[in-house]
Amino acid sequence: MEEIFLKEIALWCNAETSLQGSIRTISTDSRVIDENTLFIALKGERFDANDFVDEVLEKNAKAVVCSRYNGNSDRVILVSDTGKALLDIAKGYREKFKIPFVALTGSVGKTTTKGMVHAVLSEKYNTLKTQGNLNNEIGVPKTLFCLEKSHEAAVIEMGMNHFNEISRLTNTVKPDIGIITNVGTAHIENLGSREGILKAKYEITEGMKKGSPLIINGDNDMLMTINTEDFEIIKFGIEQNDLYMKAEDIEFLPDGSQFTAVCENESVKAFVPAVGVHNVYNALCAMCVGKKLGFTLQESADALKNFAPEGMRQNVRNVLNYTFIEDCYNANPDSMKASLVTLNTIKRKRSIAVLGDMLELGSFSDEAHYEVGKFAAEQKTDIVLTFGELSELTKKGAEESGTFAKSFTDKDDLAEYLKSILKEDDTILFKGSRSMKMEEIFHKLYKEWEV
Repeated sequence: MEEIFLKEIALWCNAETSLQGSIRTISTDSRVIDENTLFIALKGERFDANDFVDEVLEKNAKAVVCSRYNGNSDRVILVSDTGKALLDIAKGYREKFKIPFVALTGSVGKTTTKGMVHAVLSEKYNTLKTQGNLNNEIGVPKTLFCLEKSHEAAVIEMGMNHFNEISRLTNTVKPDIGIITNVGTAHIENLGSREGILKAKYEITEGMKKGSPLIINGDNDMLMTINTEDFEIIKFGIEQNDLYMKAEDIEFLPDGSQFTAVCENESVKAFVPAVGVHNVYNALCAMCVGKKLGFTLQESADALKNFAPEGMRQNVRNVLNYTFIEDCYNANPDSMKASLVTLNTIKRKRSIAVLGDMLELGSFSDEAHYEVGKFAAEQKTDIVLTFGELSELTKKGAEESGTFAKSFTDKDDLAEYLKSILKEDDTILFKGSRSMKMEEIFHKLYKEWEV
């Protein structure tokens, strides 16, 4: 983080201060404080950091932004809403950097697409990207505060659960290029319908200048309804005809996906080390960003070879005589179906899906779990094993569609059963919502096998 003067911070927050000097660090954690730190006292559902202002001042914080304070320290900057102040400070800091900012949102594939965009841009530019899942109203400011003079581009991921969240984030980031990867069913409980999800995702344009590129999945049934002259609509995809960037001759290999990228009468062979048609879409999106920022099609294709998945997102691993797909970071109906397609695309002999509950689906939950089981059968999955109460409906959907399925309420039992049925050249997918911790199942097997 570069130096910020306290007078600037007060101005950005529309507050008053007599403080002089500057800070080099901004913290929302009262445990991480030093004499160069500005502490912002956030108020959440379960905590109120305004209760720790005196403690932070005793740790010699340079200054504190808070909404409640009864003392007389001159190191306090009072505001009405510290959450808004955090965004306002991040916006002010971001405006110091005259570099291209790429912002992306979508129901599925945000983090993977972010990684691919970063892989492309990093070939020419020192590029900042969102780390992990820091994509909310606390995480995005924290990412922006990592900007330094050496950075030449930034890729910022934006997540949301409700209306107006993307609006606040995009008005903080002010992106030069916006991306909507797709519109599915994630967070449909809060947004009411897929039309509501589209409306919430489209909020990304509120922080963009008119005429800026808006890159969208041209095959997505909801995104293809966007019709505006306010932005340069850039479509990528596989199926439709009116696409700026299209993939042809797709081939799935054990270590990734190969395809021909076609853009404005130019074509190039491309390979990305990530399996599945959804990752071809993600790669096409990254190549669109490259083109808009001056990369040749070949340069973008070459850069994609350096992409590496984050965390537990569809890591394909050969273990003994089996292929394990470790995809345990999160799950919703769209990402479940995409992973099942991948499973049955790369399987050598039998395919086994080990699926956990998908959470936060509200009234759509029962139907969604049943449909995932049905879809697993349609994809010719050989065996479906489920963990969790909700996933019993996944088992039912698979079973009623003709696929062998079995439910478990204990991970150790599931792991033992899976071990007992494994055969050489089996391909096994592990996927569920993050809190289901599906990785504990294959970690148990790895430990026994001393992998």
